Amino acid sequence: MIRLLWITVITLLCACTGVPDGVEPVEDFEINRYLGTWYEIARLDHSFERGLSQVTAQYSLREDGGVKVLNRGFDAEKAKWQEAEGKAYFVDAPNVGHLKVSFFGPFYGSYIVFELDDDYRYSMVSGPDRSYLWFLSRTPTVPEAVLQRFVRRAGELGFDTSALILVDQKLQKDSPPQP
Repeated sequence: MIRLLWITVITLLCACTGVPDGVEPVEDFEINRYLGTWYEIARLDHSFERGLSQVTAQYSLREDGGVKVLNRGFDAEKAKWQEAEGKAYFVDAPNVGHLKVSFFGPFYGSYIVFELDDDYRYSMVSGPDRSYLWFLSRTPTVPEAVLQRFVRRAGELGFDTSALILVDQKLQKDSPPQP
């Protein structure tokens, strides 16, 4: 019985760092080019980001070789910034855009960069299944054609693009400066 429990726990933990069928992490990924600030342009909704605007992700190197992840977003209803700090590590080779990220304890989820332009200006990211999807940019806005390319590509891969949230990156009058 205990053996079955351990097998179940290990399977669940591994599944959290899996890759959805048909989604392929980018190869020739260069973490040093990926570091810095990214603006969230679009996402599928989850409780940990619900109601947030002006969402950014800041990536920097950790001393242990991993990546520090700092996500911020403005909660207009509470009129305050929300912030979550996590850590990420490569699942396989460091030149493959498949990382595991944790914001609490020993629990990790997949962070799969499946599309990335040559200049590292736009990034399409998935989680362990098709309920997690983000479109990130180095700038707070993107040309409409770039956004439509993301929506088309996500749809081709089976993501529910009708549920996408376009993130408001405009500064609100009542939003204090980021912490």
